[in-house]
Amino acid sequence: MSAVDGLHPLDAYLLDGNPTKAQAIAAVLSDRRPIERAQAFYRALDALGAKVADEALIALRLTLAGRTADDAAIATLRTQVAAARRGDAMARAAYLAAVETA
Repeated sequence: MSAVDGLHPLDAYLLDGNPTKAQAIAAVLSDRRPIERAQAFYRALDALGAKVADEALIALRLTLAGRTADDAAIATLRTQVAAARRGDAMARAAYLAAVETA
């Protein structure tokens, strides 16, 4: 799976907007992990492509990191992504730690 600056493609899209959402999804679909809980997400990405909500991408990212993708975890990461996009380095680091990228 290609990564931007060492980031998982979903992380790079969510945090930086590069690659594009469509490119990040294509990268994920080209390297599907055999994680049972991720399969429904892959099917949704196949069906919806870039129309899928960012929250679904966050949930998939949590799942790929072996975390529980419950509403609280998704909401926390959504808040961290929004803050990171505004330049908050601590929020970026917290997001990356939550998905085991830091």
